[in-house]
Amino acid sequence: MSFFDIDNIFFEVLGYPMSYIEFFGTIAGFIAVWLASKANIWSWPIGIINVTLFFFLFFQVQLYPDMFLQAFFFVTNLIGWWRWTHPKTGEEDQKKELKVSWMPRKQLVIVFLGGLVGTLLMGSMASRLHEWIPTIFSKPSAFPYLDSFVTVMSIITTFLMIQKKIECWILWILIDVVATYMYFAKGIKFVGIEYLVFCFIAGYGLWNWIKEHRSYSVTT
Repeated sequence: MSFFDIDNIFFEVLGYPMSYIEFFGTIAGFIAVWLASKANIWSWPIGIINVTLFFFLFFQVQLYPDMFLQAFFFVTNLIGWWRWTHPKTGEEDQKKELKVSWMPRKQLVIVFLGGLVGTLLMGSMASRLHEWIPTIFSKPSAFPYLDSFVTVMSIITTFLMIQKKIECWILWILIDVVATYMYFAKGIKFVGIEYLVFCFIAGYGLWNWIKEHRSYSVTT
């Protein structure tokens, strides 16, 4: 039985069978998000481990939009890793770290509305995957629209995080609340617990980035 098989059980806790892939994927995700909340660059490479394991996990529990999201995250973890170490292209700015900042409110509203439109489009597609490609997706997508909301908004929010926009943490809180419900409902409870914790970490990240932004006016 493969390490990536959800039926390959690592241990049981309170009667819940914990697979290797769910356990190590969740732990890596927790560490990555905690480091991101502290604006620590190591969140990106550890995040790569998390998304690789979750790609295989979500495929096996029919959360197909989430599965595609992990492939996106793999690329953006690489981009984010590079972006945080190379904030500008000028030679004089190579050693400067990208600073956190707010985005215009109007832009935030446009981004959120765009995410809702994207959710409807992806949800419609996800609900038909088992009809279009039955040889790969043998079962219908679970929670196609909720899953698509998490996927689309996560993509948008990741780009905001790469640019160190403070609003990314507000959106992460919303995403994590929806994801927590979805993962518990689907029966991957350890992942659900992780995303519940992520809600609080996102709250801390919001507070910490606001505090860091305010410190700029003190030091300049």
